[in-house]
Amino acid sequence: MEIRSVKRKKKKREEIIKVDRISNLPDSLLHQILLLLPLQSAAITSSLSKRWRSLFLSLPDLDFTSINENPKPPSFSSNSIYQLLSLRHHRDANNLRSLRFSTPITFTSLNSLIRLAVTHQVQDLDVEVTTKDYFNFPRWIVTSQKLRALKLKSAYPGFRLPPSSSIFGGFQKLTSLSLSLVILYNQPYLSDFFTDPNFPLLEKLALENCFGLKELRVCCRLLQEFSLKNSLQLDSLEVSGNNLHRLKVVSCFHSYSEESVVKINTPNLKTFLWNSNAVTVSAVTTTVHFLDKLVCLRKAFVGVLLLHQDINSQKQRLLTLLSELSHSYKLQLGNQSVEILSSKKGLVKNHLPPFHNMRFLELQTRFDRHNVQALSCLFKSCPMLNILLLKIINDQTSERRQWNNDLWDMSNSEIQYWESQTYEVESFLKNLEFVEIHGFLECENEMSLAIFLLRHGKALIKMTLRSSFLCRDNLRRQMIRSQLMGFSKASSKAKISFH
Repeated sequence: MEIRSVKRKKKKREEIIKVDRISNLPDSLLHQILLLLPLQSAAITSSLSKRWRSLFLSLPDLDFTSINENPKPPSFSSNSIYQLLSLRHHRDANNLRSLRFSTPITFTSLNSLIRLAVTHQVQDLDVEVTTKDYFNFPRWIVTSQKLRALKLKSAYPGFRLPPSSSIFGGFQKLTSLSLSLVILYNQPYLSDFFTDPNFPLLEKLALENCFGLKELRVCCRLLQEFSLKNSLQLDSLEVSGNNLHRLKVVSCFHSYSEESVVKINTPNLKTFLWNSNAVTVSAVTTTVHFLDKLVCLRKAFVGVLLLHQDINSQKQRLLTLLSELSHSYKLQLGNQSVEILSSKKGLVKNHLPPFHNMRFLELQTRFDRHNVQALSCLFKSCPMLNILLLKIINDQTSERRQWNNDLWDMSNSEIQYWESQTYEVESFLKNLEFVEIHGFLECENEMSLAIFLLRHGKALIKMTLRSSFLCRDNLRRQMIRSQLMGFSKASSKAKISFH
């Protein structure tokens, strides 16, 4: 009896093994499994049976960039991609949800490939190509009635946009557009291209490396995010939209025209990033106008280029820009922005706007002695601040004096200055809860500030000091830590953390 029972169990196990449970799954679930694999691995499954071949050829998402996982040449050329799309069954023609590829290609082949993808009613198209010469924007993209998202990047040498008149009636369903390496030397003005008639449903727009662009106007009523990078010849930028929440402008306005102007009409803007843009170049000026108060602003980053000509003009325009951002909840200032505010000419003490809504302040700075007064003015302008993040840039040009670790030298000029500011920054000290300093070298500047905040920070909960990789004296570090840990603090809750 026992032998028969063992035989029955063995036979049952063999029957279970013979059942192909995976193949019995529905197509939609098998598609989800195949989409988790690199495309080349998914293609191998097509050799299993007719059904698996059909499954592969009906995949809704085709990412040909997932095959480039090693230095070997890609397995799919542009011709292979075209052939694979051609093999898709007619019933799956409207099942191509997304197509992504990156390959060297001729413009003729690119146009044919995009035409086939549009025929399959692709909804999300992500293309990065390298061609032998400039090419024109593929016209099949304009006529697509199913395309929702488009990312077109030319690795080399670039492409030209069509005239606005030729795209009338196109892009009616497009919600996301990203263009990179656009050549506009023969059409330097885009005043009516990115507007509602051409892009009625556009929500996200990203432009990068627009060469020859001088004037740009973006006015789409549904636009929520706009990013502009590396448009060095730009002279004029106008952005408007009640739904725009995020605006990012990086590395623009470096040309030497008489004046550059930025007009922003975005009353509901929540995030504003202005980085590596000049506020003035010799006689050139870049003026930023916000036509509405940014009462909804949550986060702002300002990183301007420091140019040594006419520092007073740079400072005045930076202060004007900061005043427009005074409603922000979080403010980040780049190193060169802090340097402009720290210049001896034109003190900022009575010119910085009050940031009553600000709760988070991040400063990138070399933290030399000349930065101290500007930092004090910033603290005074942030009476309700809760979090202070200080990122110290340590380089060979920084003027840093080593802290005397044998005693608390209260006659130190840095400490005396901070002590003299106690009344000026009283509200700041009453609300500050968290302090984090990166690049901490235990030098005089940062030690004086840490001591001051510990002595007077009545709401301080935690101070985190992250040492720089340049700080290698472990014994000295331990002595500094011991002194700080034993120091009398204004807040009984205050804790010091070292990293």
